[in-house]
Amino acid sequence: MNTTLRGNTARSAPADREAGTASAAEHAAIAEVEAFLARQGGQPARLVGMDDEAIALPRAVYRLLSAVVHQLALDNAVAIVPRHRRLTTQQAAGLLNISRPLLIQLLERGELPYARIGTHRRVNVADVLAYRQRRATAEEAALDELARDGRELGL
Repeated sequence: MNTTLRGNTARSAPADREAGTASAAEHAAIAEVEAFLARQGGQPARLVGMDDEAIALPRAVYRLLSAVVHQLALDNAVAIVPRHRRLTTQQAAGLLNISRPLLIQLLERGELPYARIGTHRRVNVADVLAYRQRRATAEEAALDELARDGRELGL
């Protein structure tokens, strides 16, 4: 089964709301798109223009579309950033949900690579995402160990 996605040309977000977010009026349509994509089960999809011209969507594009729609359905803002993009320390700290001073400590301890551009530190998005994944994995392992210890103690 092929999925066909039809759409208008892209429009820019109104100035009164943040790019990458959905308006209240769009939430019902986004929920419908999310349900539609879920029913397709990741089957090959086609993108169809207003003139009925169609093109097959690569699976990577379909997965990304599904992830973006899911986040919009949760009312989360979505941003697509190239993995090679360099972030300021404030942006990297925000992505990690930590303070900028804590991020600076991580950089100085060598836990996260960075480059200096003049007097400013810059961190690659890919490195920040890899660190975030390592941290999440370590936190999950620590919680598993605590749960295991709790079971052994009969708690």
